[in-house]
Amino acid sequence: HRELGSPKHLGRNWNDVASLFSRNHECLFFQLSHLTQHFLVAALRLLSTIMELGLPLFPGIKFPTPRNTVLARSSPNNLPQFSSNASSSTSISVKPPTKTVPGKPEADVVVIGSGIGGLCCAGLLARYNQDVLVLESHDLPGGAAHSFEIKGYKFDSGPSLFSGFQSRGPQANPLAQVLDALGESIPCAKYDSWMVYIPEAEFLSRIGPTEFLKDLEKYASQNAVQEWKKLLEAILPLSAAAMALPPLSIRGDLGVISTAAARYAPSLLKSFVEMGPQGAFGAPKLLRPFSEIMDSLELRDPFIRNWVDLLAFLLAGVKSNGILSAEMVYMFAEWYKPGCTLEYPLNGSGAIIDALVRGIQKFGGRISLGSHVEKIIVENGKATGVKLKGGQFIRAKMAVVSNASMWDTLNLLPKDQLPKSYIDRVKTTPQCESFMHLHLGFDAEHHNEQDVREDLGIHHIVVNEWERGVDADQNVVLISVPSVLSPNLAPPGKHVLHAYTPGTEPFELWEGLDRRSAEYKKLKAERSEVMWKAVERALGSGFNRDKCEVKLVGTPLTHQRFLRRNRGTYGPAIQAGQGTFPGHSTPIPQLYCCGDSTFPGIGVPAVAASGAIVANSLVSVSQHSQLLDAIGI
Repeated sequence: HRELGSPKHLGRNWNDVASLFSRNHECLFFQLSHLTQHFLVAALRLLSTIMELGLPLFPGIKFPTPRNTVLARSSPNNLPQFSSNASSSTSISVKPPTKTVPGKPEADVVVIGSGIGGLCCAGLLARYNQDVLVLESHDLPGGAAHSFEIKGYKFDSGPSLFSGFQSRGPQANPLAQVLDALGESIPCAKYDSWMVYIPEAEFLSRIGPTEFLKDLEKYASQNAVQEWKKLLEAILPLSAAAMALPPLSIRGDLGVISTAAARYAPSLLKSFVEMGPQGAFGAPKLLRPFSEIMDSLELRDPFIRNWVDLLAFLLAGVKSNGILSAEMVYMFAEWYKPGCTLEYPLNGSGAIIDALVRGIQKFGGRISLGSHVEKIIVENGKATGVKLKGGQFIRAKMAVVSNASMWDTLNLLPKDQLPKSYIDRVKTTPQCESFMHLHLGFDAEHHNEQDVREDLGIHHIVVNEWERGVDADQNVVLISVPSVLSPNLAPPGKHVLHAYTPGTEPFELWEGLDRRSAEYKKLKAERSEVMWKAVERALGSGFNRDKCEVKLVGTPLTHQRFLRRNRGTYGPAIQAGQGTFPGHSTPIPQLYCCGDSTFPGIGVPAVAASGAIVANSLVSVSQHSQLLDAIGI
């Protein structure tokens, strides 16, 4: 469409189809556990990629002849071995923070940032036998998913709701596929419920096909039960399509025809047949906001509308009118099927980072902590490396990949090398708000009725008022007590807890405050109170905040400072039907981006997929195909 310039003989229908593909071609991955692509969505991705590109997205890259054959799933005996069950604070051998990067100051690919997206990208590049170097400003790897330890308590800094780590094969979670490619695994504890505290009631909500119907009958109404059944009946034909296109098969150029379309054509065809007429006719709705499906079904029960808004918000940080229907349809299929479970990594979220770092190092990649990138160097119109804060230049022979947010990446670039349209697009992209965090270490012993409740679960969700909306500030609090399932995260007889307001804290309230000032401390106390009250509600009357051995309150300024996040943001606030997440290429040749500012968007599975797409796109189709063969997908 772009290359042909819409000549008249193509007709208006072609223009309409091309416009549809152009608007929606990047809204295809699903940001949830077992993240894969629905057949129709994946097909649109392929067709629109072909139509939009005409040429590969990465024309400046000359694929090198592989130094060796792509390695098999297990590492060779002569490579260093790493324990798979080491603790999160000691299992990786990374150089301490330094002003200069040890070893040679160059690599085939330099990755800026060690978030999950950057680590997945680096891990696969190392697996592809590329020389890769990850530069991390922090003294710990992991970005928003890093863990930290204080007084023997090991805290998660970010995500804690996971599933799909044990999945394998074409339908697996993209993070699980990357770990499989690196020969790493993550031991997990399984569970199937979380506590819900909403205006109507407090109850243990279980995932699965029938349990929630009992909750609706008890805490809502018979009308809510009927509307929930109606919703499931409408979307099950859509979800029946097999998730047949593995995330790891996607790349950002026309090689995707070989690695995805041709390779998985039989399973794609089978998926289309299994959809049936109802699914086929409803498939276009997958690219629209989920609220439109609910409106078309005339679902008006307040409890159902509020509950779906909450699920959408927990999944993607937006309500049902902003989330892609494909995400919600697949979530329903996964969370409300027989035998479904959630998973929590033993040793905490840091175990994920450890596994990725082990994989990078296992295949010869490097990671340097305390290495703050100050500038991306552009020479002769191409990204050729980075300059560190201490002045050291690190050359990138093939590419620079930024795992920073789009706003932070923009600040690293020379503005005179960028088109105004790119700068304007980044600056005008709406942002999600930031976070308040509460990290606690406290006594878990049960000596009498006044102690912390004995039946304490890992996850608790508190909604104060439906009327304000789940995206209102100070209204929803998420609580994780991972030591319930992984006791080694706390000293014996103790618990570790992380509570937070999920991307709803306005940065404007904190902007310009001195973190050492009395005004800042006063605001911290005021804005953290909603989390304290939620924790007291979840833990019971025996909990005493004054007896906590560790008490840490984080603000948007904390988020901005430690995670190097522009305005402490959760990520781009891009709503379904109104925009799409950017791709991975940039106006600067040899500069690419991955992470939650790029397609497919926010969330652990999504950022893992973004890192994999960039890595796949930087190697030949032959290498990519060999990797898919090696991991059996």
